[in-house]
Amino acid sequence: VQVVESGGGLVQPGGSLRLSCKVSGFTLDKAIAWFRQAPGKEREEVSCSGMTGGSTYYADSVKGRFILSRDNTENTVYLQMNSLKPEDTAVYYCAADASAWYSAKYCLRAYDYWGQGTQVSVSS
Repeated sequence: VQVVESGGGLVQPGGSLRLSCKVSGFTLDKAIAWFRQAPGKEREEVSCSGMTGGSTYYADSVKGRFILSRDNTENTVYLQMNSLKPEDTAVYYCAADASAWYSAKYCLRAYDYWGQGTQVSVSS
């Protein structure tokens, strides 16, 4: 199983980025999530989805700006990040679960697989 993120980079405040998370080894129609960790801070939930077509959780800090989406044909999940702020600067991680499957709006306490992370820096 592999979970590989891409799409990070340096962007000016107000800009946009789209992160990708390609999963191989199992079908990506179950629980998936994006987390982030800023320097000196604990890892935090950004957005979580339990299944294709289910409800999606967003942290209050990103609600209205970030969008999680899936392409099951490509086994890839995306995080579209708009109106980026300096406080969005962090390493972003994708996490996937091989068995959890639910429709409600929440994040799991633990995920089976994690990516290596991709750096997002928002600065002028």
